[in-house]
Amino acid sequence: MSEGRIGVDESGKGDYFGPLVVAACYVGPEHLAELEGVKDSKKVSDQSAARLAARIRKACPHKTVVVGPQKYNELYAKMRNLNRLLAWGHARAIEDVLAQHPASLIVSDQFADPDAVKRRLFELGRKVRLESRVRAEEDIAVAAASILARDEFLRRLRRLSESFEVELPKGAGPQVIVAGKRFIAKHGTERLPEVAKVHFKTTAQVLG
Repeated sequence: MSEGRIGVDESGKGDYFGPLVVAACYVGPEHLAELEGVKDSKKVSDQSAARLAARIRKACPHKTVVVGPQKYNELYAKMRNLNRLLAWGHARAIEDVLAQHPASLIVSDQFADPDAVKRRLFELGRKVRLESRVRAEEDIAVAAASILARDEFLRRLRRLSESFEVELPKGAGPQVIVAGKRFIAKHGTERLPEVAKVHFKTTAQVLG
């Protein structure tokens, strides 16, 4: 790595329960020794993600933007578009890291609306190059951001589970539907938006 850059990634986008988390992380050549073992968060266990995230937080300028379920549902109702919500979160996280450390290169995974992030950064007076790549997690800065986002998502999901005394699993599969029904039996339908992304098709199955 000859040039420092900011990587950005998100977690919770496909999970019915829990928040949407976007993380941005600056990585320069001076950080590489401390980031040994850092790779795409999908390739590490939850326990490893927690250990690596602690190391990344200590070594690198970073920002984590958390959109809790209630706020997520409010924003989604206004925007009606997940990509606009993602672009807002990405731009906010990047802007915060730029305030901590200058960088001219931003690397993100490919999602549907990187131009919205570019526009937002340009409006904020940021002259940066944004590269939206396939398999961007192969870049160390994006891998670091993905681990920060995943670890924060898992911590927030655990906190929600403890707060509502219902185990809220990751993903959107059959176990999530069972947990959703259990949640409603305990807390009622009206409280579902406090823990879940209610625009998912999963909601119809949970209520059915």
